[in-house]
Amino acid sequence: MTLYAQVEAALADEIGTHWQVGDRLPSEEDLIRRFGVSRITVRRAVQNLAGRGLVEIRRGVGTFVAAPRITQPLTALTGFVEDMHALGLEADAEVVSIRTQPASRSVADALAVPLGSDVTFVERVRRADGRALSFDQTYLIPEVGRRIAEDDLESTPIFTLLERTYGVPLVEATYRLSACLADADVAAALDVQVGDAVFRIERTTFTTDDRPVDYEILHYRGDAVTFETRLHRRPDTQ
Repeated sequence: MTLYAQVEAALADEIGTHWQVGDRLPSEEDLIRRFGVSRITVRRAVQNLAGRGLVEIRRGVGTFVAAPRITQPLTALTGFVEDMHALGLEADAEVVSIRTQPASRSVADALAVPLGSDVTFVERVRRADGRALSFDQTYLIPEVGRRIAEDDLESTPIFTLLERTYGVPLVEATYRLSACLADADVAAALDVQVGDAVFRIERTTFTTDDRPVDYEILHYRGDAVTFETRLHRRPDTQ
């Protein structure tokens, strides 16, 4: 076993026993002295731990034990609160902004409304057990968006309002997942560094008659969430 792998294994064994979530690991200098290895070896070991999601490196601050990654299945149309409750986590939201604005080309196409027409725009930070996990940018068709803008979006999810308050059934949604780097707004919302990796999800939700009602751009912390799905092979596939 290489030296950096030995250091990595030793530190990994102490995470969850000697150190708990949020604890700061010893400095590079302390680890160099403890293990009698080079700075490059220590950095390689710590970077590997970060790649495994065991620690979080905060530039200029230190290295901290990371919270366990969340595995979220993609098997049904569900909202954030439903997903977190299914995992036994408490969910809450912070509303950053709510406003009416003209639909851009991408929003107009997603919601099937005229370009430049008014849509309701909502920005929220979604948390699980107090940790910022998702930064949601939601666009709603005007007939429901105006009413939802008056509701308490910090205590009631938009999906719940649509279905239970306004009688808008949610039938299905399209998902587009991609990887991107956090810009300044996303980084501030998720408490990560500009340029950190995040999952970007575009989701358009449809009601009856294949009518779009809700278009969202969701940014999830790349170091906190794993998305999981199960696919069936078609019988006629060779």
